[in-house]
Amino acid sequence: MIPIDRRALMTGALTLAGLAASNAVFAEDAAAATGPDAALDAAAAIAGGPPAIAAGIVTRDGLEWSGVRGVRQAGGTDAATLDDRWHLGSNTKAMTAAVFARLVDQGRARWAMPLSEAFPGAVLDPAFADVTVDDLMRHKAGLTDAAMPSPNVARADPRSAVAQRAALVESALSRPPAGTKGTFAYANINYVLVGAAIERISGKSWEDLMASELFQPVGLITAGFGAPLANSKGGANVWGHQVGPDGTKTPVDPASPGSDNPPLLGPAGRAHMTLADYAAFVRAMIGGAPEGWLKPERLGVLTTPLPGDGYSMGWIARPEAWAGDTITIAHEGSNTLWHAIVVASPGKGLGFMVLSNGGIQGRSAAIPLIQRLIRERTAVVA
Repeated sequence: MIPIDRRALMTGALTLAGLAASNAVFAEDAAAATGPDAALDAAAAIAGGPPAIAAGIVTRDGLEWSGVRGVRQAGGTDAATLDDRWHLGSNTKAMTAAVFARLVDQGRARWAMPLSEAFPGAVLDPAFADVTVDDLMRHKAGLTDAAMPSPNVARADPRSAVAQRAALVESALSRPPAGTKGTFAYANINYVLVGAAIERISGKSWEDLMASELFQPVGLITAGFGAPLANSKGGANVWGHQVGPDGTKTPVDPASPGSDNPPLLGPAGRAHMTLADYAAFVRAMIGGAPEGWLKPERLGVLTTPLPGDGYSMGWIARPEAWAGDTITIAHEGSNTLWHAIVVASPGKGLGFMVLSNGGIQGRSAAIPLIQRLIRERTAVVA
């Protein structure tokens, strides 16, 4: 079983203040050299870090800097390149929310859409009478992942992913929620159901809508689903790694069933793409989207938390000093074989991302790296 994400990734370690202790990792190196390439070199040299690590800085004008270090498979010599695709894990959630926003833009859906309207004909427990798709995207519907089938059960199910998601609507929403409605509780099932709502509204699969409403209009030409089989040029690609208790990293063949969660969970975390394409998505979310992709007010809803909340729609969202105390958006994702982290400021039009193939353990290098990139680029000292 490979869980898509870990609630530990949501504990607030993305803030500069929260990362201050990690800064010691780079202290000696920082005295000798500065700049993003020096920061990436230092991250790649951390003991126990991922086999390969890539990073980028993006503005509304495009990818300002990017780099990659390391090897595609632990123990090998095949160097990772910027042509490689990386698994994004739960960072897919913000993309699913953006696709729903596109449907709102097109008049096919609306904010605060009741689940009874999103799933006409479904038998819903009375407790869900006032729950909306927005609540799902904000993890406030009272649902828990206990209502999800296990990955092995989902893989063995002969039905399509669309049919499995439709069945999950019936099974999960026909009984009272296990959690507390209105209280934030991070759970992958929320976004699987958002994907099901997108499918019910559009009459097409979530995968097809991701392609037509996000990948194509934003220009994410390398994007796909599951563990990436090849790089953007059709050649060898980085592999995800299973990390043992002793830190041993074992590369996992992307063609094997255990290389990712089953397609059922796609809307919660199965997207992959190159660093450059992920930067293009982040650029769109901070105001640099292609003209006509999403109205500014839709972006505002996606990235702005409700009063008193720290999560919007697929994003940890809160003010940070480096962004002039304006709201920043951030997220981490991992299917335990890969790791992705992004922090961005819509107000400043600036974003930072680090991707790696060393599982959740990849964050040991990614978090101090992204902190240093933010600090040096914005001249804010934690």
